[in-house]
Amino acid sequence: MKSTILIASLAAFLLSIVLGPVILPILRRIKAGQTVRDDGPQTHLKKNGTPVMGAFIYLISAAIVLAFCVKDYPDILPIFLLTIAFGVIGFIDDFLKVVLKRADGLRVWQKLVLQLIAAGAFCFYMTKSDSWSFDAFVPFMGDSTVNFGVLAIPVTIFIIVGTVNGSNFTDGVDGLETTVTSAIMTFFLVTAIGLKSEVAVLPAIFLGALLGFLMFNVNKAMVFMGDTGSLALGALVAGLAIKLHLQLYLPIFALIYFVEVLSVIIQVTYFKLTHGKRIFRMTPIHHHFELGGWTEAKVVAVFATVTAVLCAVSLLFIPTITF
Repeated sequence: MKSTILIASLAAFLLSIVLGPVILPILRRIKAGQTVRDDGPQTHLKKNGTPVMGAFIYLISAAIVLAFCVKDYPDILPIFLLTIAFGVIGFIDDFLKVVLKRADGLRVWQKLVLQLIAAGAFCFYMTKSDSWSFDAFVPFMGDSTVNFGVLAIPVTIFIIVGTVNGSNFTDGVDGLETTVTSAIMTFFLVTAIGLKSEVAVLPAIFLGALLGFLMFNVNKAMVFMGDTGSLALGALVAGLAIKLHLQLYLPIFALIYFVEVLSVIIQVTYFKLTHGKRIFRMTPIHHHFELGGWTEAKVVAVFATVTAVLCAVSLLFIPTITF
């Protein structure tokens, strides 16, 4: 299996590098360019017109490699389908915003309804499959697990939607979402191998695909992944966590996702309660640090390092891992 993992990851990496120069001209041709807010960091204004929906680079790469692996590792398919379902929601939003030039894309309630439907369908599949369960390891409690009982489905839907939106808010600085999620994919890869889970091949594929995409997304980015990518990656992280029973570890190893979305919730709530006052300079919180003088490279380095450290800490406490 380890040789399959290595080959799959390398193949996805090379495919992303090859597909980049193919997909970028297509995005430029359909004028899928970013429109940058003028109330944000002034350094971002030069990004106007940068192609969006670059997630097709790594999603197509991953899909091609997965097609050769799914027969031997069938449990990766439901997670990939969840990933694609949320990627489609993000694509609709991106297409409305950057191609049809509808400033707001999908309305918030429309996006939420679609996300709930996708997450609900995934939970329905879980209830019908013998190889899936809603049990979750309790952090720092050895091999103790919790079953959410009658709350299992609503809790799981909340976890999926929350993780997806945390991922979405993390995408706002060149290479940030790609780098943070690559660290999380590395964590899942090591964990799945240690747990002897067949899904190890899926984070390996996406790790390779994301590292290939990073060649085009690192500062100064030639392309952004858009909601197409950030929603897909959030679903991928949530699906892998559920399969490996690590749902309750998500706020630890994916802390950046949750800090990003919480910063927005806190800012909006405080703004409304105080009639216009703010806690942060700007949210999501990576913009707060940018307006405080951090370069994009520093934001990425710090956030990725925090993620890597928290992934390592989580790894130390996950039970039943053997190598």
